[in-house]
Formats: sequence, structure tokens, C-alpha cells
Amino acid sequence: MKTILAKQIGLLSMLVLFFNFAYTQPQNELLLPYLLHRSLSTNTSVNNAPAIVPLQAHFRNYVDKYLNENAEVLENIKERNNGKLNSIEEILVKRGIPAGLMYLAIVESELKNSATSRVGAAGIWQLMPETARSFGLQVNGTTDQRRHTWRSTVAAADYLKVLYKQFDDWLLVVAAYNCGAGNVYKAIKLSGSREFWKMQRFLPAETRNHVKHFIATHFYYEENGSVVTLTKKERIRYLASLNEMVVKENEHSSVNSLASRNQASNTVLVAQNECELISDLRR
Repeated sequence: MKTILAKQIGLLSMLVLFFNFAYTQPQNELLLPYLLHRSLSTNTSVNNAPAIVPLQAHFRNYVDKYLNENAEVLENIKERNNGKLNSIEEILVKRGIPAGLMYLAIVESELKNSATSRVGAAGIWQLMPETARSFGLQVNGTTDQRRHTWRSTVAAADYLKVLYKQFDDWLLVVAAYNCGAGNVYKAIKLSGSREFWKMQRFLPAETRNHVKHFIATHFYYEENGSVVTLTKKERIRYLASLNEMVVKENEHSSVNSLASRNQASNTVLVAQNECELISDLRR
């Protein structure tokens, strides 16, 4: 009896340590499987329950209008570029960027390698020449690697990582990708807020719409949001709620069950290699 009781106490202690680890980790994507490969319209779940990221209520009318006007275009992009989207998703995830950022390339260029903006941005990620060169791409009279899907996506992922280190907010990252980090910092200063919805009017009109189009496009393809469609505050609340869901679910599991502990671990924490990738964003 004493031996059995000791084993039960030991297992209970391990569970306490595990959940303490989950709650004391930084509230970021490291706690969720959002960085795992996710096909279009495949929703992440927690213990077989859908992990819903709702659309902000005040933004619903805008998204409905945008999708009514652009649904056919978005569907055609998906049909023509399914293989390209899979490749982009794989590259982003391997470099520690949430898969949902692949929809930014659709907003930028409709996934056209031939796309060129009026100011000289080019390729599916619409990188400016100076930015592209700073992230290792060749851009000269004979070669323009911005028009190469794999190379430009690697460069864009590294650029997104740099912006995330600065802002710790994916919506601000999307804004900075469009108008530059300096303009985002200026909007933060003028508004007194780092919340996109509060400081958006101090951003260029093109950038405001760019962020909104990104969110709408994400919802069109996924029928759901993700950590990249939330502000930092929204993301923190959402991740905390999911952690709470996992803990409550596993409180009903037997402390004697090694399988239950493994299931909890696999549900709450991303595989070790994915953790290492996303943790690099914080360095």
C-alpha cells in the first residue's frame, strides 16, 4: 500500500511540475501547435475540441464586404497555387514563423512571382531591392531572386522574424511589413497605444487596409483565425484560455496513466524541434 501511494504521489508531482511549466512559459506560440504544418481549412484542436479564434465583432461587417467582393479571386488563387502555398507554408514553419503568415503573400501579390509595384517592390513577397539584399537575395541587372518562390520566402520569413522581435504583435508586424517599422513606431507614439485597433488611424490608409485584408484572407481560407490575426493582448488572453482548457480536461484523467500524461504533453507543447524554432523569435 505504501509503495502504491508513493508512486501515486510521485506521478501527481510530475503532473504538477508539468502544468506549472506550461503556465510559466511566455505567453506565445510556443504553447500551441499553430506552427505545425497546417493545410488549408484544417483547424487546430485541443483534446479533440476545435480551438476557435473568433473574428473581432466590430470587424465582421468589413470582412463580410471584402469577401463578398473578392471570394472568386481568392478561390482562383487557391486553385492555381495549392502547391506553391504548401511550399511557402513549409518554409515559414521551418524558419519559426506561424503558417498563417503565408496569406500575407496573397495580399501582397496574389502569389505572382512577376508582380512589381509602382515603387519597385517585386515578387510574391513584394520585397524592395534594399530589403531583399539585406536578407541575402541577389538583385541586380541580370538576377532578381525576389521572383524565386523559395529564396524570396526564406528572405521574407527572416524579415518577419526581425519585425516580430521589435513588435511582439503579428498585426503590427504585417503593418510594418507594408509601411516600414518607423511608420508603425510613429503611429504608436501619436496614438499612445500598441493595439492595432486603437492606433490604426495614425497609420497610412494603405497599411490599415493591408492589415484588414490580411485578416479577412486568413478567415476566408481557414474559416478561422489564429495567433497572427490577434493583437498581443488578444493573443495572451486566447493562449491562457487554451492552457486552462487543457488543464481542466486533464484533471479528469487518472494520475496513474502514463498515456494521459503523454497526451497532455503532446497537446499543450509543440514538438521539441518546433519549440526551438519559435523560441528563436525571442532572442
